[in-house]
Parts: sequence; structure tokens; C-alpha cells
Amino acid sequence: MLRPLLFDLAKDVFELAFADANHRVVERKRLTRNAFARVLENREPLHVVVEACGSAHYWGRRFERLGHRVTLLPAHQVRPYVLRRKTDRTDADGLLEAMRCSQIRAVPIKTPEQQGVQGLHRIREHHKAQRTAAINLIRGLLREFGITIPAGADKVRPAVLTALEDGENELPMALRDGLAEMLDQVTHAEAAMTAIEAHLNDFLRRDARSQRLQQAGGVGLITATAMSASVGDLNRFASGRHLPSALGVTPREHSSGNQRRLGRITKRGDVYLRTLLIHGARSMLVTAKAARKKGASLDRTQQWALDLADRPGHNKAAVALANKTARRLWAAEHHGSRFDPNHQSSRVVTTH
Repeated sequence: MLRPLLFDLAKDVFELAFADANHRVVERKRLTRNAFARVLENREPLHVVVEACGSAHYWGRRFERLGHRVTLLPAHQVRPYVLRRKTDRTDADGLLEAMRCSQIRAVPIKTPEQQGVQGLHRIREHHKAQRTAAINLIRGLLREFGITIPAGADKVRPAVLTALEDGENELPMALRDGLAEMLDQVTHAEAAMTAIEAHLNDFLRRDARSQRLQQAGGVGLITATAMSASVGDLNRFASGRHLPSALGVTPREHSSGNQRRLGRITKRGDVYLRTLLIHGARSMLVTAKAARKKGASLDRTQQWALDLADRPGHNKAAVALANKTARRLWAAEHHGSRFDPNHQSSRVVTTH
């Protein structure tokens, strides 16, 4: 059994706690970044335990190359084990207690490529937020002068150019220059998003997992690459129910005895992935409604989602469809089969 080493990550100062086989702290160190980078170079193999926070994956890969076993624990699940006031020392002690809990699942160490794809997604979201803010600002400013722009981002540029070329409106010249600059910012943000999507397409062509995930309805380039980079191997979840639970699209439960109470979704886990899955489910619902209106044939999943939307409503049906999509993605990966929207689970009925 390897001796545990717990350390609390920081920007400049790192708290280390060496424990013995009985999980008792026998040595403590407080090191700077440079000293911390060399502390495990000539030591016997240790079981390194750290919270899955900023830079944890980098240090995990580095220590694994030195021959140590590394375990990353979810930070929000370690926090209840921190006693007394929060300090670097008590954080390390909390890690020591949390590592003994078998119900806490370790976070897989991401590869540099996975972290790079996640970084591209964050940069794309940054450009998207800037574009949305610029469009909203343009709409608000023009509305003050009686100029309204129809809904849709693609309607903004033609409407603004028309307003700038119209010499009969009341737009001051200085504001015209400012609106032209804002329009350039929107164009720059859109070009940056397009360039990032090209890089994500390159990753998609190399990543077989992303290609399999994209076969599901409501899962496109963004969702497939984000899930592959963030979640990784879906088989690390024990069953199909564990994946949507980890993403926070399962009902919050507060039950006791014979009374079972289910509430709203837990909203735990990765907010970005949960948002992408739910938006994809909304798109599937809209497509299914349009197909039903035209009298086109529907697959089993579309018919199930529409029947559900007719009862509790569109939003709840979208969340339920996102939950079902996540479970089916796990099943397709687990069984090595193609995603089938007409799949029906077979139940074995036993007679006594």
C-alpha cells in the first residue's frame, strides 16, 4: 500500500501533508512553487491526493510521469470533511478524510488535448458573450431613435448598415461612428467563433468518441466535443443513470420512509454540458413538432418527447429528453453500438 500524500493547491504556496499507512499525518511541508515542483522527484512511489481544481490536471500528469499514483477528488465533495476554519492545513486534513470515503468518485486526469479543447470552448463562449452584448447594445441604442431591429442575429448587420446610410434619421454623426465600431466588434467575434469551430472540427475528425456521440439527436459539433473532452470515457459511470445524475439533469429527491418526494433537477455537475444537452433537446422538440405538423413520420424518441410535452409542458419535456439522451449515450458507448432513436429496452419477465 502506497503512503498517502495530500497537498492543497494554490498560486504560489503549497501545503503538503505526508501520512503513514494508518492515515495519520507524520510530516508537513509548506513550499513555494519552485520547491513544490521538485519535491517528489527522488521519492519512493506515493499515493498523491489533491482536489480537482485549477492546475490539478497538470500536476497530476507531472507526478504520474514520476511514478506516483495520483487521485483527484471533486472539490465540492471534499469541503464537508474540512473541520474547523478553512486554512491550507485543514484543507489537507480534509483530503485525508475524504480519500477514505468509498462513495466519492475520483476525477480522471485529463490529457493536454482534452484541456485544450475545453479551453477552446471557453474562448468561444467568451466571444459569443461579447457578440451578444454588442448586439443588445446596438439594438438598445437604435431603439432610442425609433429604429427597431427584427429578432435574429442575422438581421442586425443589414439593419444597422441601412440606418447608418440613412441621412434622414436623427442619428448623430459621432454615434454613427460608434455603431460602426460596434458592428466591427460583432463581425470580429463571429469570425473568432468560426475559427474556433474549425479547430473543434479538426478534433472531431481525430476523436472517435466525439464522432460516436454526434450520432445522437440533439448532439452536434459543440456538444460532442465538449462532452468528449470534459467527461471522457463514459464507461467510468456504473450505469446509464449515473451520467445524467453527474450532469445535474435528474430530479432532486427528499424522501423518507414510504414517502418519496421528487423536485426540480439538482443542477449539479458541469453547467456548460447540461446547458448544451438541454438546448439540444429543445431543438429536437421543435423539429419534432414541425414534423408532426407536416404529417411526417416520427421515431420513438420524438413521439415520446411530444407526448410528454403535451402533458407537463415544453420545458420539462426538454429536460426529460436531455436526461434520456445522456442515458442512451452511455448505453451506446457501453455496448459499442450505434445510437438508435427507435431503440426499445427489452425486459425479461420471469414467472414463478
